[in-house]
Amino acid sequence: MKRSLLAIVLCSAFCSTVLAQQIDNTPATKEDVQKYFDAMHSRDMLDKAMDAMLRPMHQLMHEEYLKNKDKLPEDFEERMNKRTDDMVRNMPWDEMMQAMMPAYQKHLTKGDISALVAFYSSPTGQKLQRELPAIMAESMQSMMPIMRKYTEGMQSQLQQETAELLKQSEKKSGEATKN
Repeated sequence: MKRSLLAIVLCSAFCSTVLAQQIDNTPATKEDVQKYFDAMHSRDMLDKAMDAMLRPMHQLMHEEYLKNKDKLPEDFEERMNKRTDDMVRNMPWDEMMQAMMPAYQKHLTKGDISALVAFYSSPTGQKLQRELPAIMAESMQSMMPIMRKYTEGMQSQLQQETAELLKQSEKKSGEATKN
């Protein structure tokens, strides 16, 4: 009997917690969003993501150097990598995270934030947080050839369109001079 009563009490407590989270549709506060950011270890994840993104950027810089090394100074790659690293590390990340808070508040309720905090505090949420930087790095590495191909095609197309517009402009200019 005591076990049944204990099971009922525990089940009721659990269900009321779940229902309270689902029912709490009050708007999330900045404090709620900060709890979510903290549970996500947002700043640490952001730093790791930036480090992961820098590797492919350095690789891209290296490839650019190899293509044009006869035209570029010997320290080009080193200077550009340092400049890129400095630009990324000097971004106002904390200020940017503060600027994101109203969007989270607009789209998420207290109940949503509570559920997210519970997930990211769980073993699966913790694993996702640990693995996400590596997932992002591998994804970026896989996407780089596609992005490079697209960018090169886009640059080629823009160069062609620019050349055509210059020809048209020269024709109009030549016709205006004749008149």
